[in-house]
Amino acid sequence: MAEDAITLITRDHREMERLFDRLENERDQRPRLLDEVEAMLTAHSRAEEDEVYPVVVRTTGEVPQVRHSAEEHQEAEELLGRLRDCEPDSDTFDERLREFVDAVKHHVEEEESEILPALKRAVGQKRVTELGTAFSRRRAEELELFDPASAKIPKQRLYEQARHLDVPNRSKMSKEELAEAVQEARQH
Repeated sequence: MAEDAITLITRDHREMERLFDRLENERDQRPRLLDEVEAMLTAHSRAEEDEVYPVVVRTTGEVPQVRHSAEEHQEAEELLGRLRDCEPDSDTFDERLREFVDAVKHHVEEEESEILPALKRAVGQKRVTELGTAFSRRRAEELELFDPASAKIPKQRLYEQARHLDVPNRSKMSKEELAEAVQEARQH
């Protein structure tokens, strides 16, 4: 049986919180964990903005709150970019990590206390389940763009992943070589 959008969204929120804990405590794994966070954050945000938020706007009139949530997605992506610019074992990383985590947790609290309950009140369970299917499909499409083995991932994204994983000689690699090197680096 398909899961509803509210269940899927809140499950992603809990998984993101687990990743935050790991980022704080597993310093040697930070480059790999940042890749996971970026993939999940991007896929989750795009799926919400493309599949769930338009329904919330049409059925609840929560236009300002939905606009605010979309802006918070953008802010989180910008904070994540600033975090990636730091050395993973630096004090600056720790400071920016706290700022990023606080911003995402604030967003999650607002979404779970305002947007998702408004959606649940406005549409029936059948529609929330249909939204779950659409959310899940859109999320999977976005996640595929982060999979180094995917033919759909752009070479530039592979290069950025290789840079963050400190893969040597990455500037001389083909797209296929970058994909292989990224996969290898993540396994270590």
